[in-house]
Amino acid sequence: MAVVIATYAPLHENVAAAAPQPVAGPAPVDSLDLNRYLGTWYQLAAVPQFFNLECARDTRADYTMDPEGNVAVYNSCTTWSGGRSEIRGTAKVNDRVTNAQFHVSFPTVPGQSQVDGPTNYIVTALGPDYSWALVTDPSRLSGFVLARGSALDIPDWDRVRAAITAAGQTPCMYLTSPVTGGQTDMTLLCLR
Repeated sequence: MAVVIATYAPLHENVAAAAPQPVAGPAPVDSLDLNRYLGTWYQLAAVPQFFNLECARDTRADYTMDPEGNVAVYNSCTTWSGGRSEIRGTAKVNDRVTNAQFHVSFPTVPGQSQVDGPTNYIVTALGPDYSWALVTDPSRLSGFVLARGSALDIPDWDRVRAAITAAGQTPCMYLTSPVTGGQTDMTLLCLR
């Protein structure tokens, strides 16, 4: 029996090494000061998603602390018809080491009403002065470039594009988002 185990163990290790390994999700920033992260963020670019297709311009997120110690989320935008679209939700910190991974839920969206759940919002890059942030999810299918103001300067856009690449995405996945006082059209971020 010892011979079988000795023969089996190396064979098992080789099979495991040859098997495809799951790709690790994007890494969060080392540390997120949640109090500094609260406030208003303007969406300057995003990977198009079904829920933001109605947004023509001025997409923003407002984050405040709620009485339970979670982040109250208020997302809004101006629609193509000139109306207002808005949704409220909750972001619960799932990673107390970095404070940069959350489960975001929206009670009015079927399947997204549970406050507790797996991480679906990761802050993967952040300007040192909290002037911009890059957010994605473990699958890298979503992405948002957020900023405190309506525009970023060229060096910050270069940092954002580098952060997108470091997170395992490509800037060509992102469309710029029109914001009053900033970008006025939708363009692939890799062409900007």
